[in-house]
Amino acid sequence: MFRRVAIRASLLAAFSCSLLATGAQAADKPAELKVGITTFMSGSASVFGVPAKAAAEMYIDSLNAKGGIDGVKVRPIFIDEGVGGDRLLSEYRRVVQEERAELMLASISSGNCNTLAPVAEDLKVVNLMWDCGTEKALEGHGYKYVFRPQANAVTEMVAAVAYLLKVNPDFKTIAVVNQDYAWGRDSWDIFRTVLTQLKPDVKVVAELFPKFGAPDFSAEVSRLQVLRPDVVLSTSWGGDLDTFVRQASQRGLLRTSKFYLPLGESSLERLGQTLPDGVLIGARGDHYFLEPRYVNDEKHKTFVANFKEKTGSYPIYSVYHMIQSLDAMTAAYEKAIKAAGGWPTEEQLADAFRGLEFRGLTSSVTIRPEDGQGLEDQLFGMTTSHPDYKFKVLKDVMIVPAAPVTTPPGQHTPDWLKTVNASIIDAVQPAQAQ
Repeated sequence: MFRRVAIRASLLAAFSCSLLATGAQAADKPAELKVGITTFMSGSASVFGVPAKAAAEMYIDSLNAKGGIDGVKVRPIFIDEGVGGDRLLSEYRRVVQEERAELMLASISSGNCNTLAPVAEDLKVVNLMWDCGTEKALEGHGYKYVFRPQANAVTEMVAAVAYLLKVNPDFKTIAVVNQDYAWGRDSWDIFRTVLTQLKPDVKVVAELFPKFGAPDFSAEVSRLQVLRPDVVLSTSWGGDLDTFVRQASQRGLLRTSKFYLPLGESSLERLGQTLPDGVLIGARGDHYFLEPRYVNDEKHKTFVANFKEKTGSYPIYSVYHMIQSLDAMTAAYEKAIKAAGGWPTEEQLADAFRGLEFRGLTSSVTIRPEDGQGLEDQLFGMTTSHPDYKFKVLKDVMIVPAAPVTTPPGQHTPDWLKTVNASIIDAVQPAQAQ
């Protein structure tokens, strides 16, 4: 009797352990992998979002032609960020809860990233902040499912200050014209903090924040013409930046002040010959189709040619960020599948992103295990004319490594910015062709 009870108890215990083990093992392989992708498909920011959508379609078509991920083909579900915050949030939830997307790429807008990151955490779906810059969307939150496979505003703006002081250190006055939302104000706060710390004699003569999507910058241009700052900074992007630069050019402002556009790489081709030589340009990463270190790299060179053939344009940094996030997705699934011995659960997939090192089209990126923040080098250069192109390209390209210009894990950005010193200027080095 006692022996039968003991055997039964042993069998029950073994069955319970089996159930527990099953919960930690791989999930069932899906018929297809649904991936939700938010991008601007309408509005002034569509000049930025539509090329990124084309890049995603190219990448996924190529991936599926090779069999997908572990034999599972990827189906993208695109969501238009241009529909407004409330509808975007509703669509995001629908794609996760009703379409059963396993992974989300969101978003371009920093405001949208701030909104959607906690929603992803609540829904327990992996979310890659594929392009937005604000560090506030990730820093200090301790998210389990939210990652950024690229740099944030701190890296980009601290690097931007370092580059400016490297190549144009003698200016005395500066003005800013930024979009009036999270990115425009946050990026300027970071830039101004570091600039005034390293160059205390600089005078900020104007801080102008026109409405996001504004069609008319005549008031801002008129004021700058009166003030005549040595440097005009704008970290705006997309159609807003294009409109501001065109209107400033028509009024001659680009001839009287040095323009500095840390996000200007994405506008070079669209602006054609509007920009004069000597404008300082940044690329939000080392994302540039003529990046000296990768211009002859086979992966990069082939993609640039294919993208140009498909769209009629050269890739811009939103395109690079999209490909980079999809490469991170593929690398994380491969890592998670290997660890799980099969298709990963959502938790196993999330774990795979921590400490993930992968390469997009240019330099490799590491996602920090402590906070899910990607480390990405930054590229800057100066506009110049080139006989092979109908728009300005970059010369004297410089690279700023990520480590010295990124808030360390566990630290609060405003506190860390106070410790930034002139050593970051020495970190700016010419990009050496490979």
